[in-house]
This record gives sequence, structure tokens and C-alpha cells, in this order.
Amino acid sequence: MNQSFSLPTALCLPVPDVEALIQGRTIAALPKMFLRPGQRFSLYPVNFSSNITFIKVWAKCELCQILDKTAPLDIISKLTIWNLQTFAEIIEKHQNIFLAYLRVYHLDKPYEIPAIPNIENKLGKFAPLLYNISASEAKPVLNEQIFLQRKYQLENLEPPLHPELAELQTALSQIANNNPAAEQLENDIKVFLGWGNAATTNTLNSDLDWIKTIAALGDRSIEEEKKSNYQAGTDFENISRQSLDFLGFKVETAYKGGAGGLDLYCSQPYPLVCECKAGKSIPSGTVEELIKLGGMHLGREQFINSSKLVIGPGKATSDNLKSSKEWKVSIIKAMTLQKLVELKAKYPGAINLIELKEYLEPGQIDDKINEYIDKIEQEIKLRSQIIQLVKKHLEKTVTKNAKVGELSIAYLYEYSPQNLEERELYEILIELSSPLTGYLGRIKGDFWKQDQFYYLRDLPTN
Repeated sequence: MNQSFSLPTALCLPVPDVEALIQGRTIAALPKMFLRPGQRFSLYPVNFSSNITFIKVWAKCELCQILDKTAPLDIISKLTIWNLQTFAEIIEKHQNIFLAYLRVYHLDKPYEIPAIPNIENKLGKFAPLLYNISASEAKPVLNEQIFLQRKYQLENLEPPLHPELAELQTALSQIANNNPAAEQLENDIKVFLGWGNAATTNTLNSDLDWIKTIAALGDRSIEEEKKSNYQAGTDFENISRQSLDFLGFKVETAYKGGAGGLDLYCSQPYPLVCECKAGKSIPSGTVEELIKLGGMHLGREQFINSSKLVIGPGKATSDNLKSSKEWKVSIIKAMTLQKLVELKAKYPGAINLIELKEYLEPGQIDDKINEYIDKIEQEIKLRSQIIQLVKKHLEKTVTKNAKVGELSIAYLYEYSPQNLEERELYEILIELSSPLTGYLGRIKGDFWKQDQFYYLRDLPTN
């Protein structure tokens, strides 16, 4: 349990510096004096144009260095938020630089503080507050592993690995407030760079609320809104088209259903012919209708060589089941389609359409698709476990990186009933440390057993 304590003083810093610390873009500050390691204080953002200041965070000094003009300021500049000109101006005026490493924590609530008198003389220094601020270590800006990694990088002057992503994050931050997509990408980049913590849950964002309506639009028995049969059919066809496109199929716009029309045709990554039925059950003759329309619009050979799918409510009738076996047509419920799309939304790289094709057997295949979804979820759970394994192992051993052999032994102790070969574990570690995933980091060795891995962010599975 995190105990609370009082902070009577604040370190006064420029507003951009405090914001960078709050956002996790830096772990360093430039005070005007040496800070004692372990010293605790709130952070006061100096705003010359306001009579009121809001204090949102407090900090603990982990290390303080004294730098002069012989220090490698070009590398330090790349690892912090200040340019070389800023450092040159400080050294010219004070002959040295105090570089403080700060572990920053959120306060339970912002504190409204009247402007400190003569604040221009307090910049970079401590100032007493009119009343004490209550604080605790319950809400760190960066978790311990990420902070230690950043601290090690700055102490050892390791240059940033992805400066171009840092520039992109800065550009996105300018538009993130009014653009949800930009905000999501900015957050992902910050997590990848180690500037922030990953979300603890993995849920659908508000832009994907349409996914939750797929089953209701297909199944009239659970649909709340009353519509004509024609409108209900059109709505379900449209959302099925949107769903297949979202899953990664290339849906050809030339086929849009209607009287005598083919509902959906996907050309990539393999041909897929689809018939959509909204109602309380799939009508008799639906499979025959798909066969007739598919052959008419695509030609016999193209149709025969295509995967075939009927999406609709309820269980298939006996005649539809019989025809589906004969013509190799798969039948799924609207809810099953929704489950696939939900999985794709939560884990964008999870669904492999080529792999999914193997599950498109003739007949009612909801159980087969659910089997595929369960398989993917188990694979994601395994990867989430491995990420946590790396995180816990580094915390236990108080090390920054670990080799695959060490992690293999740790995995055996943590999950002894599960059999995971060392080479298989290594391949998953490589996957998780790819720049496209960014859950782990990797330091390449001379051969695979010499590679070292470190933690970057969690993979939520709830």
C-alpha cells in the first residue's frame, strides 16, 4: 500500500519542461542547484501570464550530475528536450549544468496554487508553498522498468534508437486533441519509445462502435429498431461489407446486391462469394440462390474456385445444410462475424485470412470459427505471458536485459505445465521485439542465443 506524505516545497520549472516530464518525453530537469538523491518535491510550472498555477505532479530526485562544456552535450541533447544552444547559454552564464534525473508521479488531484511572488527569480530553484500538498507513489508517470531503462540510456549516453519516431510524435501532439486517430498513434509511439505506459485494457475505441451492431442488424429477433425487410437486408449487407473490408478482404464495389445481384464478392487475398440474410432465420433456398447468382455474375469456373459464405441468423435449415455440403458453402451467424471483427479491432494483426480459409468448411461452421478465435486468443495470451515473464525476470534479477536461455529457465519455473522449447520462445521474443509490435526491445548478439531482450510495454488480454 502506498503511504501518503506532505510536500511543503516545489521546484519551479518552465511550463514546457514540466509538461514533458508529465508526458514522459523526458526524465530530466535543469535545476539551478545540486539536488540530493531521494529529495522529494512538487513541480511548479512557471507561467508568467497567469495568477493561478495548477500543480499536477511531484518528483523524486534519483540522480544529479554536474556537467561542463567537456560533456558530450550533443548526445545529451538528443536524449533530453533541450537543444545545444540552451546548454551553451547555461554554461556561458553559470560555467556548469545541473542535470537532475527525476522520477515523476501524478497527484490524486491538481492543486490550485496562487502565483508565487517574484517567480522570475525562482526559476530552477525551490519555493515554499502556502500549504502542503499531499502525495504518494501510487501513480508513477512511467513504470519502474521503463524508468530504469531510460535512466540507464541517459547515464550511459546511449543515443536514441528511433529519432524519426520522436519527431513524428512531436508533430502528432499538435493535432492529437482534435483527432482521435492521431491521438491513438501518438500514444502508441510514446509507448514504443518508452515515454509512456501501455493501456491496462484492450477495448474497442469509440470510432469502432459500429462493430457492436453487426449481430443486431443480422438477427431481427434481437434488433431494437423496426425497419422494413428491404431496409434491414440492405443495412446488414452494408455492415457485412464493412466487416469483410475491416478484416482485410478486398471487397469489389461492382457487386452490391439488390434484386438479382450478388451481395458481396472479395477478390483478395482469395476469391470469396458472400450472401447476406437479415431476419429471424436463413430462408430455405438461400444456398441455391447463392449458387445461381454466383455462377451468373462470375462465370462457372471463377465461382467454383471461390470460397463461398452465407451470413445470417439462426441455424441453417436442412435443405440449406444439404446444399452447402454439395456446393462447399460455409454458413455462419451474424454474431460469429461480429466476434471475428471484434478480435481484429482489439488485436489488429491477430487474424490471418489465409489461415482463416482453412476453417471455411462446408456447412454451419460457427463452432469451427469459434475454435479459430480461441486458438488466436490462446496465442495472444501466451505472448502476454512472455512479456510479463521478461518484465518480472528483470525486476527480480535487477538487470536491464536477459538472454533467451535465462528466460527459458524462468518460463519453466513460472509455467511448468506448459512445454515451450527454447527456440520457439526465441522466435516469439523476436516477434514481440519487432518495430511493428514494440512490446519488447532487443539487443542483437553474435548468434541467436546471445541476443538480449528487455521490457517495453504490456499486452493487455482482457
